[in-house]
Amino acid sequence: MQSELTAIRDQHREVWNRFSRGWHRWDSYNMKFLKPIGDAIINELKISETDKVLDVASGTGEPGLSIAPLLRKGSVTAVDISEQMLEAAQEKALAKGLNNFKTFVCDVSDLSLNHDSFNKLSCRMGFMFFPDMQLAAERMYQVLKKEGRISVSVWGSPENNPWISCILEIVIKHMPISSPLPDTLSMFRSSAPGLMRSIFEKAGFKDITEREITGKRTYFNFNYYWLMITEIAAPVAGVLSKADEATKKKIKEETEAKVTKYFTREFLELPFCSLIVSAKK
Repeated sequence: MQSELTAIRDQHREVWNRFSRGWHRWDSYNMKFLKPIGDAIINELKISETDKVLDVASGTGEPGLSIAPLLRKGSVTAVDISEQMLEAAQEKALAKGLNNFKTFVCDVSDLSLNHDSFNKLSCRMGFMFFPDMQLAAERMYQVLKKEGRISVSVWGSPENNPWISCILEIVIKHMPISSPLPDTLSMFRSSAPGLMRSIFEKAGFKDITEREITGKRTYFNFNYYWLMITEIAAPVAGVLSKADEATKKKIKEETEAKVTKYFTREFLELPFCSLIVSAKK
């Protein structure tokens, strides 16, 4: 991997490790919100009880932890660049009594796993953070067995994801992001029409399908939303941590004004849209 891409990967590792505590705190809420996306991935994979499954960018363990109970004679290997996120995943696996779930700290672009090793591969919300998405897809292709299935999710367009795009726009306005490759910090890198299909095709995958999962993220009030986003949304939290108090105050005020139209009588309800991309080797 090129040196500038390695530097960005290392920045991502540092950020995800730093904000892993936030994921511990908000894990229950996030797992509920992301469950329909994980369920869609699992449905596309057509799991067999003997499958060996690789869960890439597993974070705190999903959808790997939901797949493991389906595998009476199979196993899940969960990989991520953040050792602290994987510690949370392993803790959950132990609490659930899952002895067929193991974790492995690894960058997807440097997968030190045998080729043709896995029947299925899942990746929930990881692709947009890979410095070289094409290389990542090629590595995934290599570790899958012939006829193996892959299913991944990425965020759709910014306009369909105001739950995060509203605050991201304001953060970037006040805190310009400097990076060798600025788009590698974008949650929406993978949302361009046809992009993921093209990446998969170039990697060698066949029978590629895409579909959308839509819904709403519900928050009790704006302060609840602000606290959660600034503790777990690494692209926001990482940049916001460098802002002075006056700038943070401006960003918070402008964000609240921007999301006002999404308030209902009881809650703040912000739409989301995810793309589910699936294929075979």
